[in-house]
Amino acid sequence: MTPELKELERQIIKKHKFGFTPKYESGFQTCLSEKAFFAITNQVFEKLEWDIIYIDEHAVEAKRKVKSLGITQYTESIIISYNYGSITVKSESLGSEMWDNGRNSKRVHLFMLVFQDIEKNYNREDLKQLEKEQESIENWDNYIIPKELPKPKNVKKPTIIFVFVIGILISIILAFLLAKISITGRYIIFLFEFLVGLALAFSIKQGIKLGNYTNLTKLKYILILCTLIIFVGTQIFEYYIILIENNFEKIGFFEFMKIRLQQGLTIKDLNIGSIGLIISWIIQLFLTFIFGFLFLTRFLINYLIKRVPQEVTEFAYYLIIKGKDEHEVRKELTYLGWSDEISQNEVFEAIDGIQGNNELNRTR
Repeated sequence: MTPELKELERQIIKKHKFGFTPKYESGFQTCLSEKAFFAITNQVFEKLEWDIIYIDEHAVEAKRKVKSLGITQYTESIIISYNYGSITVKSESLGSEMWDNGRNSKRVHLFMLVFQDIEKNYNREDLKQLEKEQESIENWDNYIIPKELPKPKNVKKPTIIFVFVIGILISIILAFLLAKISITGRYIIFLFEFLVGLALAFSIKQGIKLGNYTNLTKLKYILILCTLIIFVGTQIFEYYIILIENNFEKIGFFEFMKIRLQQGLTIKDLNIGSIGLIISWIIQLFLTFIFGFLFLTRFLINYLIKRVPQEVTEFAYYLIIKGKDEHEVRKELTYLGWSDEISQNEVFEAIDGIQGNNELNRTR
């Protein structure tokens, strides 16, 4: 932001908010049409250097970012909605704080002040022109239809085998590593579930690339299977490691698990019993799957988008914007060299991936 805008923001009186996710909301009335309003809203976001992450027919969302110690992070999400001239401006904290120190109120009122400042520069004729320009942008009227498209890559028939094999192998390796760490007593809950979930998702990602397999439902089932293999495998490896390293008399695995349950879980000097141990196992399973699924979804969406050249995705999306149905889009793609059904399916999946990415960007 410019020094003038920073000074303007500094002068805004704070209104402190508290909560698990502090938020502040305010609004105003406008005589502007919806298209003119959002055209000016885009100018406000550009002036404030807030990143637009989501747009629909009646609302737009942006995130404010700051850079500290070389790390860029988003601090607030600002959602602007239009409902027949009634404007709602809401700012919501993205961090873990329960007190926003008035920052959300500053974002809301700063938006409103800058909006009013830009709006007053437009007369009636200017606003009509602004509406036309906004409509042209929304309808992709300035899009230049390509005469040719990049050729599709060699079609690779989707197969789940690579995902399955790589996922199982990595799960066994992770189970062994977790068993070694758990025996030393250095296991840190949340951290290790995060790392294991990331490792699982990354390994499945490699299988996705090798097998060109993108069915999220079945990928989720494989992730669940891998999570269970890691849990059971960890117990089995712990059993063998303890017996071998301590020269204990050999007992059965189920007897070993029975003894573990009887001993319960000890955190520092507090033993929370077998119930606590079982609860800790459930938490580990749940967190590992959740982290893994979040990473896997990100990886999959990124793969879907990058698998298809941007020019092809944009061309197909343009046709959809212009009201073409799926059959007509496939026909147009065929004219420009994308005749294989699998390749065409990948184009539609890329569009779905972009929409999914927009939704993920909205997550708090």
